[in-house]
Amino acid sequence: MINEKKIIEYVISWLIKYIKQSQSNGFIIGISGGIDSSVTSMLVSMTKYPTLILEMPILDKNKNLLSQKHANFLKSQFLNVHHIKKDLSSLYLSFFHTVNDPFQKKNLLALANIKSRIRMITLYYYANINNYLVVGTGNKIEDFGVGFFTKYGDGGVDIHPIADLTKSEIRFVAKKLKILNCIQKANPTDGLWEDQRSDEDQLEATYEELEWAMKITEEKKKFFNYDTFKEREKNVMKKYKTLHKKNMHKVIPIPICKIPFGIKKIE
Repeated sequence: MINEKKIIEYVISWLIKYIKQSQSNGFIIGISGGIDSSVTSMLVSMTKYPTLILEMPILDKNKNLLSQKHANFLKSQFLNVHHIKKDLSSLYLSFFHTVNDPFQKKNLLALANIKSRIRMITLYYYANINNYLVVGTGNKIEDFGVGFFTKYGDGGVDIHPIADLTKSEIRFVAKKLKILNCIQKANPTDGLWEDQRSDEDQLEATYEELEWAMKITEEKKKFFNYDTFKEREKNVMKKYKTLHKKNMHKVIPIPICKIPFGIKKIE
């Protein structure tokens, strides 16, 4: 078990300390109706600093009502919360038609990532004109385990308040914060696919399974024995290690080619 109350207090304190040091005027966060963005936006709102929550639907045929419900919930609780909804479908379609890629059906992942990057530049537009900090909503397994985020998309933020919390821990915090029950029970999804596939459909494993693999890997490093695992555990561990290695470029700093002084110097 975790101490949800102390975690909540610590994150709020951390946010307040950071915004004071940065001399920013407030926070901005994109909400999706998912548990991660709902918990994060609630914590940010609890700082009492101006908080702008932004809904950014793109070709949302199913009309995501959870994000609207959460926005209404926050506004009913906090006077410092302001809400904007911007439909970015025309911006996305403009890009789609501009590239006019004959292989579009094969490049669905690239197009899904474009949606995330369009949302990022929208967040930074409002952040720049208000001198706000863009708040990330990624959790520990997404950000440091399997890299399940878009580089320079939802990974393009100023601060990460919940990136040291696993999905399981976030669920406990959500319950403590009394996040809407429909959001707590909702199937996690990144909202980038028209077929509404869930996170776990894409990852081919549940968050609980991936958290197990991450914990085992961190505790035992390279010395665990695959032979002791059940078949499902072997598959999950293999999936975790594959994704971790493949997506590590999203986590590490951008590589810089350091030119030796002897090469730079003119003789």
